[in-house]
Amino acid sequence: MPVYDIRSISQVGTTEPFELQVARGQIPGHRFVHRQGRVPAMSINTTGTVWDVDDTNYPWSAWDTAGTVTVSRADAGDTDKNVIITGLDADYNPVSTTITLTNPTGNTSATVFKRIDLIRMNGTSENVGQINVLKGAVTVARILAGVGQSLKGTYTVPAGYTAYLTQGTMTIQEGADGSGYFYYRVPGDRFLIGHAFEVASSQYYYPFTAPFALPEKTDLDVRVSVRSNNAPVTAAYDMYLVKNGGPL
Repeated sequence: MPVYDIRSISQVGTTEPFELQVARGQIPGHRFVHRQGRVPAMSINTTGTVWDVDDTNYPWSAWDTAGTVTVSRADAGDTDKNVIITGLDADYNPVSTTITLTNPTGNTSATVFKRIDLIRMNGTSENVGQINVLKGAVTVARILAGVGQSLKGTYTVPAGYTAYLTQGTMTIQEGADGSGYFYYRVPGDRFLIGHAFEVASSQYYYPFTAPFALPEKTDLDVRVSVRSNNAPVTAAYDMYLVKNGGPL
C-alpha cells in the first residue's frame, strides 16, 4: 500500500499565502473574522441595521453598562434546547456561555456581557420558533425560526486587538435599491461613516486597497436605507484581528 505525504508545503520549508497561514493558526497573534448579517424585510424609506430585526437600528445604548442577558423562546418545541452566546465581558475580553431553554418566560445567564457577537443553537436540531436575547427589556440578538443562528451585521473589536478590515459586500433583492453605510465608533466618540455606497438589484463588493484599521473596543454597524420595495438585505465583511504589542 503506498504511503502519501499529506504535509502542507509550509511544513517543508516553502511558504503559503498569508491568508491560509492565518486560517491554519500558523501566525501567532493573528485571527481571521468573518461577519455576516441579514435583515428579512427592510421597509421602503426606512434605515436600519442589517440584522435579524426589521426596520431597526441596533440598540447600542442597551450596552451602556455590562450585565446579564435573558434568552426567551417563542415555541414550546424548543424546550430544553441549548443556545450558545458568544461576546465580550465587562472588560471587552471574549466570553461564551450556554443557556438551556427550560423556563417558558426566559432563562437568565450567569455570565455578564458588555457585547454579544453571535448566538446559535447547540446540537443537531434547529430552533422551531424565534429565539430572543434580551438585555433588560431590549432585544439585543435574535435567531429567526428555523435558522439556527443569529445573522447580525455588528461587531466589537476585543480588548488587546486591532482589527484590519479587508473587504465588504452587500446584496439586495431584485427590483430593490438602497444606500449602504459602514459605521464605526471608537471608544469615547460617536458613530462615523467609514464607507458609503449604493446597491441596486445585485451585489456591491469593495476590497480595501489598504486594510481599514480599527482599534480595540471599536463598534461596527452596517446599515441600509431602502428606497424601493420591502427588501431583504445581506451584508458581510472580513477582517484580521492582530494582537497589540506583537505575538504572545
